[in-house]
Amino acid sequence: MAQTMTQVHNSIPVITLDGPGGVGKGTISALLAAELNWHYLDSGALYRLTGLACVQNGIALDSSEEVALHAENLAVKFLPLGGILLDEQEVEALIRTEMAGNNASKVAAIPQVRDALFKRQKAFLQLPGLIADGRDMGTTIFPDALLKVFLTASAAERAKRRYKQLIEKGNNVKLADLIVEIQERDERDMNRSASPLKAAKDAHIIDTSDLTIDEVFQKVMLLYKNL
Repeated sequence: MAQTMTQVHNSIPVITLDGPGGVGKGTISALLAAELNWHYLDSGALYRLTGLACVQNGIALDSSEEVALHAENLAVKFLPLGGILLDEQEVEALIRTEMAGNNASKVAAIPQVRDALFKRQKAFLQLPGLIADGRDMGTTIFPDALLKVFLTASAAERAKRRYKQLIEKGNNVKLADLIVEIQERDERDMNRSASPLKAAKDAHIIDTSDLTIDEVFQKVMLLYKNL
């Protein structure tokens, strides 16, 4: 008897990594995807792309219906060797700025936007498996994931990491300002009505404040191997 699409999807393993910005989700997720040779979903990129598309088209980020329409019709391509195209324009660098992150947090608070992007995120679920990085991967998008991890770190530590990244890229930023921005974004993400940022009840919580990338990676790999 042929398997239904639901049965096929349920047989595909998923590891979710949720948490606020600056905890290392993206780096760890990319390492896991490379190690296991699984697909990788950077869900935050979809919200950053939605915010960027709205800004480029002069759409106010609090205009729910128009923002949701842009989310539903994103002309986006994730390139196999890295890079992201929006309307055939390379935008990887544009969506990794602090402003793009804050805009992503704003549009992510709109329920219609989250609904519009739900199917897009589900479409990443393909064999042999998926590493899903975001803020509601384990709670909303893939609640039946094989392994759920929630990464956390203090706002001060996350600000220091971001400060170092930005300074190395030649940006002129103030550490105190970054701390305030991170705290404001956390507040917005944790208190939004649609899929607020929180650890799934069955998630393994790892505080990365005093850990190296390799140490976090090894901890997650150990969790996976011990399933």
